[in-house]
Amino acid sequence: MTSAAIAQFPALVCPLDHQALIADVAGRSLACPAGHAFSVRENIPRLLPSGQNYADAFGEQWHQYRRTQLDSCTGTTYSRDRLRRCFGEVLWQRLQQPVPLQILEAGCGAGRFTEVLLGTPAAAVTSTDLSAAVEPNQLNCPQSPRHRIAQCDINQLPFLPGQFDVVMCLGVIQHTRDPERTIADLYRQVKPGGWLVIDHYRHAVSTYTKITVALMRPILKRLPPKQGIAATKTLTQWFFPLHRAVRRHKALQVILSRVSPIITYFHVLPKLSDALQYEWSELDTHDALTDWYKRLRSRRSIRRTLEKLGVVELWVERGGNGIEARGRKPVA
Repeated sequence: MTSAAIAQFPALVCPLDHQALIADVAGRSLACPAGHAFSVRENIPRLLPSGQNYADAFGEQWHQYRRTQLDSCTGTTYSRDRLRRCFGEVLWQRLQQPVPLQILEAGCGAGRFTEVLLGTPAAAVTSTDLSAAVEPNQLNCPQSPRHRIAQCDINQLPFLPGQFDVVMCLGVIQHTRDPERTIADLYRQVKPGGWLVIDHYRHAVSTYTKITVALMRPILKRLPPKQGIAATKTLTQWFFPLHRAVRRHKALQVILSRVSPIITYFHVLPKLSDALQYEWSELDTHDALTDWYKRLRSRRSIRRTLEKLGVVELWVERGGNGIEARGRKPVA
């Protein structure tokens, strides 16, 4: 890990009323003066109500595929390249300087981008996730003076507004109840002069023509998380050999993809080994078939949402999972 100057993290506050949180003597719980109490397990504050939530399937997913997407595991720079493109060169070069940048990574998953951020000199990273993905994230990227983890709802973040130099959210907003509200809640955390970096699924022909996905997803997303994993593993076992057999025949691959429920990356991620091609297929097939919400937006709608919020220096383009965007909060 690259050494860097250490900065004080923004304080955690109660996500319900933004009052200060006080730890008990044993450090196993946090509570605010109003009486809202939250547990601390495995050294991770759990700042949300107990019980199931709509992201439980993702928590199981990232426990199962903890290292699959890490650049250190794949031997590629796929995660780094995607993050650098979304940040843009000006902001990316700022990460290479020794002056700390407070970064909120909302929807951290198992840490594919956490790992990249912590490999830069500037990043002081607060990683959050609604799901139990915070646990594999901590295994991959242990908490330290430069890395802090909290489990919380993206729409009830446990921070006072305007505390972060960069707020980033990649691969997440489309899975929330209300993407426009989510973008606004994230933007609220950006300091004046700071940056918001996001992406979102977009409308595409393939979204509406994958017949088996449309039939299976309403069923699979309601399965208990472990059963969902087992089901998508079985589907990958059945269909992956067919995709591999026609991977050099574009027309056949297009036809097969319309009836096959799985996702493959032979052409998109050619540097992956055969074993990782299969593992990424399992992972993203589960992701695509068990997400509770799957929202789609156009480039125009994302731009319009950001413009209404007052974001300046806007960059909104197609790329990655759909639409990628970044912009700066004006200095008052």
